Amino acid sequence: MSLLDRRTMLVGSVAAASQLVVSRPSWSEEIPGVTATELRIGSTAALSGPVSLLGTIARCQAAYFDMVNEAGGVGGRKIKFIYYDDAAKTVEQVRRLIESDEVAFLFSTLGTAPNSSIAKYVNAKKIPHLFLTTNGDKWGDYETYPWSMAFAPSARTEAKIFATHALTEMPNTKFALLYANDDFGKDFVNGLRDVLGDRYSSTVQAISYENTDPTVDSQIVALRAGNADVLITGATAKFGAQSIRKVSDIGWKVKHYVTSGASSVSSSIMPAGPERAKGIITSAFTKDPTDAAWAGDPAVKTYFAFMAKYFPTGNPEDLFNAYAFTVSNVMRHVLEQCKGDFRRETIMREANSIKDLDVPLLLPGIKVNVSPTNHHPVRQVQLLRWDGARWTAFGDIINDSNI
Repeated sequence: MSLLDRRTMLVGSVAAASQLVVSRPSWSEEIPGVTATELRIGSTAALSGPVSLLGTIARCQAAYFDMVNEAGGVGGRKIKFIYYDDAAKTVEQVRRLIESDEVAFLFSTLGTAPNSSIAKYVNAKKIPHLFLTTNGDKWGDYETYPWSMAFAPSARTEAKIFATHALTEMPNTKFALLYANDDFGKDFVNGLRDVLGDRYSSTVQAISYENTDPTVDSQIVALRAGNADVLITGATAKFGAQSIRKVSDIGWKVKHYVTSGASSVSSSIMPAGPERAKGIITSAFTKDPTDAAWAGDPAVKTYFAFMAKYFPTGNPEDLFNAYAFTVSNVMRHVLEQCKGDFRRETIMREANSIKDLDVPLLLPGIKVNVSPTNHHPVRQVQLLRWDGARWTAFGDIINDSNI
């Protein structure tokens, strides 16, 4: 072969190789929500309407990602957190996030009904649907929703814990149950059925409310007529506060358990009246920043410093903000474990591989665990009682596997 022939062959080979490199995009360009410098995450939240006080969760999470970005981001990329007001248009907003904004995945979308409306769509498209802000037990169904998972202990678990505790103290307890007429509220019905079995119909008087109802006053009055020993309120913050106030106003001396989602001091206890709430019981899995017992806790100090710097318009004493800070810590852990590979299947694999993760604001002894067959990240709680000024813990940490 002549020198000219060799040169011609070499030039042709280099040109072919160059064409191959140019025509094949890098892996990051092939992945929705990922560029060389950015990772896009999507969410929907109640920024208006009757439960708009929960909108602080998304705003706090946005501030958390601002903090992450200031520290350099994750996997060499800055996080762009895009969240929209669902305003009863969750499906439309989620399609916008996925098809127009091309987010890599969904994080902390709010509400049982809104998440139910999008679950089939996001699971069919195999989009990670992570750490939903809802207590619905259905999100632990990893076979039906392999790409979805909530974060907090389920309402069904909480109801089982409340009922078991009440029966331990009063074996012949008669229950009154106020619950939202949706999947979240019906988890309380199912939790009581789990514990009571055949005794449910003879020992429980259950009355529901609609999220569009102005108050639950009439429901509380009707439940009182049943002469129950225990009232369990499975409601969101607004209606939880109303139930606490009405129970006090009508002088109903009943042992009152209130779901954790309606136990925020700023969102439920203060609107109801701290003295009216005295004696009520709830469950918790995070530290309460308002509790003097945690005043010197390093994690709580870090949280207050974060709020002061990155979310100064938010209320650091609001448990919804403490929750947002906690779940964002877990999301950051998952992204760091991806080591820069933000393909959807990688993100889901890492979310499914959390083992005994100790998160700063979780109560001592409570850890996060997730696997492909366990989509309930937090399965432990602590019971708390309101003493008129603050929540005080009593008893041991309760694991849902023990009830």
